[in-house]
Amino acid sequence: MGAATPGLSIHRTTESRLESAEVDTAQLDTPALTVDLDVLKKNIRDVQEDCDRIGIALRAHTKTHKTPRIAEMQVRAGARGIVCQKLGEAEAMAAAGLDDILIPYNLVGASKLERLGRLIKAGKTITVAADSEAVVDGLSAMASSMGCTVRVVVEMDCGGHRTGVPTPEGTVDLAERIDSSRGLDFMGVIYYKGSDAPEFIAAVRSLAGKAGLPLHIVGGGGTGAQERSKAAGCTEVRMGSYAYEGMTRVGQDTLSPDRCPLRVIVTVVSVRPGEAIVDAGQKAFTSDPPTPYGLCIEHPEIRLSRMSVEHGILDVSESARQFRVGDVLSIIPLHGGKTTNLYDRMHAVREREVVETWEIAGRGKFQ
Repeated sequence: MGAATPGLSIHRTTESRLESAEVDTAQLDTPALTVDLDVLKKNIRDVQEDCDRIGIALRAHTKTHKTPRIAEMQVRAGARGIVCQKLGEAEAMAAAGLDDILIPYNLVGASKLERLGRLIKAGKTITVAADSEAVVDGLSAMASSMGCTVRVVVEMDCGGHRTGVPTPEGTVDLAERIDSSRGLDFMGVIYYKGSDAPEFIAAVRSLAGKAGLPLHIVGGGGTGAQERSKAAGCTEVRMGSYAYEGMTRVGQDTLSPDRCPLRVIVTVVSVRPGEAIVDAGQKAFTSDPPTPYGLCIEHPEIRLSRMSVEHGILDVSESARQFRVGDVLSIIPLHGGKTTNLYDRMHAVREREVVETWEIAGRGKFQ
């Protein structure tokens, strides 16, 4: 098997815990998603400690890993709570026992509002975002009909130009509407990106103070944004991909097994001059550009240069190794979040042995 990772083994299971039978890596059914526990825990610890040093609360975004077990690790490390981009992800995390969940997304439509109400009535602390009167009025109508109280933050557009209220005056006007709406509690303001954030937030603080509106939450977002968010006047920062990337964003030139814990285990299924073809293509890695699409840990000189739907084509022309059908390789994907969303479970590895298998409960939860 030549390229197989020596000694890596797994325990077969259909649950989050493992049974006793061990299977050698070369026998692992591929493609398979694994995560290095030591690297993962280091990333979580380092970013949490940095936020603690700066004096800003960390709210861990789960949209990257979509895995309750990792969210639990982030909360135990000191995260204030978690973030779920979609309601379906929040339902999955709540079902696993997570609480204090922020959904920084406009929830629109009777079905989603009823589902939100059920989560709140089940005793979960849920905070949602709104950037228009229409969204606020829908939340209020649901809260009134279901007899619950919804915590709401106003999303601001501080220059990111995605969603959000585009002015400080409009932000506080919407906050006043929330504050006066039946069944709603105004909690504060959030934004994602924008160079205008410091001035924008200062103006919102001033206007909100004059209106008698306390800002319990002032939230920024983005991996590596803790310093900028603190300088802009935020009380907390939403970050998620740090679990897979560490302190700063990962690119094709910064993939490293010491920094990136995620690996896709693949098998060579065909060879030809200068190329080896593996059993993992766009459905296993996504086709997120630029190339190469990942780093091979065992042979960093080779490149995952192109993919079809079910095949990955490795450029092995610069390698002295003669690759064979059946070789097993470990590849760090370029976009860990998109890759994770393609799998039902991941295997948590420590010292070349898979010690747990985790359900990726939030995968595919787009609604």
